[in-house]
Amino acid sequence: MNINGIGTAGYPAWQGARKTQQNTAGKSFAEQVNNVAGAKPHTSIVYMKTDDMLYSGGNGTGLSFYIKYAEGSTEDDPTVIAKGVDENGDEFEQTIHINKINPRNASLVEMTALESYMGVDKNGGLTSLPPETGMMGLSDRTDFMDMFQKQISDMKLLSQKKAAAYYQYSMQAYWDFMNKK
Repeated sequence: MNINGIGTAGYPAWQGARKTQQNTAGKSFAEQVNNVAGAKPHTSIVYMKTDDMLYSGGNGTGLSFYIKYAEGSTEDDPTVIAKGVDENGDEFEQTIHINKINPRNASLVEMTALESYMGVDKNGGLTSLPPETGMMGLSDRTDFMDMFQKQISDMKLLSQKKAAAYYQYSMQAYWDFMNKK
């Protein structure tokens, strides 16, 4: 029994798929294997959370870090230290003053520090931040409030009312933080 569909160009789907496969490969199997064999190996580091850590984790880029309160952190100036490895495997250490974080122009590490400090409910997941943060590198900065609004809009479009309500709650926590300043 054969099942044929119509591809985007009006040809049977199997013809278009076969042609695309041949065009994308473009190299012999041996060349492809040699390219993979010559690639730099990627090592991931996972920091096990200890009692003095506010956070330990990372994302899909290889960025992995933990956050602890800094020596000299006060109620008026809560300060944390983030240590880890970036998406390239290079070690980093950042001092972050919580009150200086601007969710409209922040890095993933800064927002994770803010999330951890505030104790934002993660709804049983790993983070309260939108899924797009899973592709952010150490130095990437973005407007998290716009990111939340897009996520809420997408969830509403998909009729995911509970997810939309959760991201609305999360976004509101960060609005409240900005309005307290």
